[in-house]
Amino acid sequence: QVQLVESGGGLVQAGGSLRLSCAASGRTFSSYAMGWFRQAPGKVREFVAAISRSGGSTYYADSVKGRFTISRDNAKNTVYLQMNSLKPEDTAVYYCAADPKGRWPPGYDYWGKGTQVTVSS
Repeated sequence: QVQLVESGGGLVQAGGSLRLSCAASGRTFSSYAMGWFRQAPGKVREFVAAISRSGGSTYYADSVKGRFTISRDNAKNTVYLQMNSLKPEDTAVYYCAADPKGRWPPGYDYWGKGTQVTVSS
C-alpha cells in the first residue's frame, strides 16, 4: 500500500509562487512514476504534470507549461510541484498520484487526499 501526503498549499496573490510537496511511503519510490492533478470547483479533475522514475522525462499540461516545474528527490521519497506566476484560474485542490509500476505514460493507482491552492486577484 502506497501512502501519499501532500503539503505546501495555501493562499497566494496572483503573480506569486508556491511549492507543493508530496511524500510517499514506498520503499521502492525510485521505481514510481509520479504525477500532479487538480480539480477546481465545478470542473472535472485535470492533469497538471508527470515525471518518470529517474526524473529524466517530464510532461506538462499546456495550461501550466512554462510556469510550473515538477521534480523529484528519490532519496527523500518526495515529488515537488513548483508553481510560479500563479493565476486565479490555478485555484484548485491539487492531488499527488503514483504509478508504482513506473509505466510511461503512467497509470495511476494511488492518490493523495489533496491540498488546497487559492490564488487571489
